[in-house]
Amino acid sequence: MERLVTCFYRRPDALSRLICFPWGGGGSLYYAHWGKYFDSSTEVYSIRLPGRESRSQESFAQDMDQIVNEIINVLLPKLQEKPFAFFGHSFGSLTSFATAAKLKEMYGLEPVHLFVSGASAPHSKARFSLRKKSELSEEEFLKWMTTVGGTPVEILQSKELLEMFVPMLKADLSVAEKFIYEKPSRSVLSCGISCFDGTEDIPHDLEAWKELTSGDFNIHKLPGGHFYLKDSANEKIIVNYITKHLETAGMNYV
Repeated sequence: MERLVTCFYRRPDALSRLICFPWGGGGSLYYAHWGKYFDSSTEVYSIRLPGRESRSQESFAQDMDQIVNEIINVLLPKLQEKPFAFFGHSFGSLTSFATAAKLKEMYGLEPVHLFVSGASAPHSKARFSLRKKSELSEEEFLKWMTTVGGTPVEILQSKELLEMFVPMLKADLSVAEKFIYEKPSRSVLSCGISCFDGTEDIPHDLEAWKELTSGDFNIHKLPGGHFYLKDSANEKIIVNYITKHLETAGMNYV
């Protein structure tokens, strides 16, 4: 499990777990630090995808099924132990949903809540632009990275760091672009879904997420662009919101 998951704050006696899924090109360290914001009742797992951090020698995932299957194969025993919730931003919203949908389909198991951020629903036409980001030229891709924000300046100004980071991001974008989700006629999930988004980010089709669950649904807009959640005030709001939902997870879990 240590290959797939970073957990800085081990809490084996926690009542619930929060599983966090990285954004495109992201590693596991950002969310692993979230563990310090939760009390002893919640343990935070941060997913580490192949091709980065301690898995840098592994090939990048080629499609969504590869990502989902690895996560389920490794974490299923843990997910069967106690209530869990998923959080994902951008690319992580898609991978977290795809994992939740497969868990429900294969094992009748689902998160007590799905928290998604900075992304249109997987079946929404708004996800697909005329030109795939992963196919942009190097110059166009760097311009897009600068526009969307969130990439540290030290990476943008270093050719060496860019050579390490860009392939990760392009690989994740390729997975997202190949991920076509056809919404079934019935609700996929029964858990609640909460959507977060930055007010200055490009518009996302958040309402479409409502079509994927028979549970509660709500939308929250916070100030900032695509990486609004990196703002400490916004991060605190999100963590507090998740905490409130997890406090009652044990009572509602069957």
